[in-house]
Amino acid sequence: MMDVNQPVVLDGATGTELERRGVDIGLPLWSARAILDAPQVLQDVHAAYLDAGARVVTANTFRTHQRSLAKAGMGSRWVELTRRAVDIACAARDSHAPSARIFGSVAPLEDCYRPDLAPAAGVCREAHEAMIRVLVDAGVDGVLIETMCAGREAEAAAEAARDVAPAAWAISFCFQSGSQPGVLLDGTDVQRLMPVLEQAQIVGVNCVAAPEVVEHVGRLRGLVRPEQVVAAYANIGYATPEGAWVTTDAVDPDRYAAYAAEWVSAGASMIGGCCGTTPETIRAIASMLGEPGGSL
Repeated sequence: MMDVNQPVVLDGATGTELERRGVDIGLPLWSARAILDAPQVLQDVHAAYLDAGARVVTANTFRTHQRSLAKAGMGSRWVELTRRAVDIACAARDSHAPSARIFGSVAPLEDCYRPDLAPAAGVCREAHEAMIRVLVDAGVDGVLIETMCAGREAEAAAEAARDVAPAAWAISFCFQSGSQPGVLLDGTDVQRLMPVLEQAQIVGVNCVAAPEVVEHVGRLRGLVRPEQVVAAYANIGYATPEGAWVTTDAVDPDRYAAYAAEWVSAGASMIGGCCGTTPETIRAIASMLGEPGGSL
């Protein structure tokens, strides 16, 4: 169990860091392609985050759901690739920071910014339960349901985690900007999900532009129990409605760390990075916290 009074450093982006290192992350496979085509680069990415101070590393399973891989004609290999991704993360951990923890990523079944595409609740429950079972069997230390943008899918995934991995699961949301803090992209207020979320060890916000995260952290801290950890890991920019990417000042690692310090003051105790962040971002966070890696 994490200590809410001692911040711990989560890793940074995997997909954009793979791309920065020359790996093809084109759709539909996206970051999952590295499991097949560039496993050593993927392991090096995990290792770089550990060397920078991360003490929680997320396995590259964001796009290894059967539903996602089926779009590339590889649906039958989802268990194999999920297990491979966990093995790669564990190998980096074992050689660089043996005390670090490995979380298994559980992502939306469809587009992270299109809550209207989320399947029916029953479909979400079945798919996420299957994924969580494979992750647990593969040996992860915890399950990280992340970038949830639709209320029905978030609730279904949380129920599956509660039943399959009751002692070690986290959930993180992609919230709207410019509205009341804590509102998912589909308009669901996170407070409506609290009957399920009360059983999570970690509740957080991710895939939101760094300057906007602090208000969401404050809302979550006010909703969860005192012993529950609030996580925050942001993007260095944001996508416009037209699909363009706008980079904020958080592209600078030191500026990102300054935002992260605000999240800690607002009640977050797991801090990392999402889209566009790099090992240097994580190094700056660890330096800001004073004790690289925090404690687990």
